[in-house]
Amino acid sequence: MIGIRQFVASDYDAVVAVWEAAGREVVPRAELTRVPGLSVVAERDGAVVGVVMGTWDGRRGWILRLAVHPGHRRQGIAAALVDELEDRFRAIGCPRVNLLVLPDNEAGLAFWRARGYLPMPDVLCTKALAQNV
Repeated sequence: MIGIRQFVASDYDAVVAVWEAAGREVVPRAELTRVPGLSVVAERDGAVVGVVMGTWDGRRGWILRLAVHPGHRRQGIAAALVDELEDRFRAIGCPRVNLLVLPDNEAGLAFWRARGYLPMPDVLCTKALAQNV
C-alpha cells in the first residue's frame, strides 16, 4: 500500500536516494521546504519511493520535480503524488499549475498530457546568476 504525506526534514536522505536512483539532480534541503506544504512524498512499507516538489508564487503553482524510484514505477505513484499536490494548490487558491518538461522526454510528455497538462509554445529564457561566495 502506498501512502502519500507531507515531506519532513528527516525524509531528505531518502528523497536524495530516490533522485539518485532516478538519475535526477539533487537539490538542497532548503528547496524542499521553501513553500511549506508543497513537497510531498510517497511511502511503501515505511520507505520513501517517490517525491514531488511544488512552489507557489502567489499567481501560479509550479511543479518543480517529480521522481519515483525506478523499482516502483508504473504503479500509479507519480499520479498519486501529482493528485495530492494539485489538491494542495487548490486549497491555497492556485488557479493554474505550470511545469517544464525537456522536449526529448517523450515518456514525461506522455505522462503530463495524460494528466491534462498541455504543451504551450512559450519561449523559455534563462540566465544563470553568479553567486556571491
